Amino acid sequence: MKRTLPMKALLLAGAVALAPMASAVAQTPLVPLQSLAPLVNEVKPAVVTVRVTGNQERRAQSNFPPEMEEFMERFFRGQPGFPSPRERTPRRQQGMGSGFIVESDGVIVTNNHVVEDADDIIVILDDGTEYEAELIGRDTRIDIAVLRVDAQDLPTVTWGDSDAVQVGDWAVAIGNPLGLNGTVTAGIVSARGRDINSGPYDDYLQVDAAINRGNSGGPLFDVAGQVIGVNTAILSPSGGNIGLGFAIPSEQAQDIVADLLEDGLVERGWIGVAIQPVSRDIAESLGLSEASGALIAEVTSDSPAQAAGLRPGDVILSFNDTAVDDLRDLTRAVADAAVGSDADIEIWRNGETQVLEISPALLETASAAETPALPAGMTDVPELGLTLDTAEAGAVVIADVDALAIESGLEAGDRVISVNQTAITAPEMVKEAVAAAQADDRESVLILVERDGARRFVTVDLATA
Repeated sequence: MKRTLPMKALLLAGAVALAPMASAVAQTPLVPLQSLAPLVNEVKPAVVTVRVTGNQERRAQSNFPPEMEEFMERFFRGQPGFPSPRERTPRRQQGMGSGFIVESDGVIVTNNHVVEDADDIIVILDDGTEYEAELIGRDTRIDIAVLRVDAQDLPTVTWGDSDAVQVGDWAVAIGNPLGLNGTVTAGIVSARGRDINSGPYDDYLQVDAAINRGNSGGPLFDVAGQVIGVNTAILSPSGGNIGLGFAIPSEQAQDIVADLLEDGLVERGWIGVAIQPVSRDIAESLGLSEASGALIAEVTSDSPAQAAGLRPGDVILSFNDTAVDDLRDLTRAVADAAVGSDADIEIWRNGETQVLEISPALLETASAAETPALPAGMTDVPELGLTLDTAEAGAVVIADVDALAIESGLEAGDRVISVNQTAITAPEMVKEAVAAAQADDRESVLILVERDGARRFVTVDLATA
């Protein structure tokens, strides 16, 4: 029979148990908490505010669901006193973010989403000096952009080693939250390798240092004053800080910055497979001892995967000596692989392991400064990784796909039937549906496609963070 002690006895027992510990603590001198002021004084002059302006289209406010908007658009468009819910008006929009100087001749790192769609970029130094900035290059997949201002002998910060960061380490964020430039916040690293579904290469440091809108693009420092991350995103139901901030690790960011400084482009490997997780049921049916790896659902025609002999149903266990425990492991390993060089890929097929040789191709990415013009009639939807074309009256087809769309199982030639349950009859309607999803703070869209006479729904994550 379970015995319950009286509350008085419990309190007395607790006091006796804690007495020796309290005595030991009292005899141990406390280490005074060190001020962060020396660190801040050293690095703060290299942290900048990034102010952008640009023309953007504003969607008229509407409380109608998409189906009702379609009805109103069709039957009441142009009627006096009843404007179309899809009407758009241009406006001049201004935004602010943060950044930091990494080279004394004016090289500045920030987030891509800070400067995306900007016509003018102004960098404001800690002392208030303003410079017009040139966009050198940007990476939409990892959300990094590199700027340059015409200046010399600027204060700089140095990159740190994010791979050495441990959960529980102190972290300091400096930036321009809500227009309050030079704001300093501190906390700890809460987790490593976080996937927040913002893209296929998520590998964030999670911190509880206060990060708010405007901190984007600013640096995250360790206690040595080195940059261990680029503050990029928060999770919050209200839009304000609740202690869930995310930074791109410095080891990932500085490689991208180096590539952008070289030619404005980031080169990534691509092998051409659509993959899905290996569940316990799938692992058991394939004879795998554990539910890990990446199951190939589809192999793209004329791709490195097809040339290497990969097939749907194969499970990728490792790539170039990197174990593939989940889908992100494969995505990052392939992206980091040297384009055109042979790599070993270990697979599980027919109850045994095999090692094949594969040569990753270049995953095409556009330069920040110039995006090549599309052929007439085609529409690019980078948020979905799609290029769309009009095949016949009322039919919209996918002309090209990049890694984001491929991972969702989309292919060139698929016909787009609807997006978020809105019927699609023109490529521009896809862009409108994406804009509407972004306005509603959605992270993905639901696409109904038709292939070989069969229809199916596919969920595609939006590429912007």
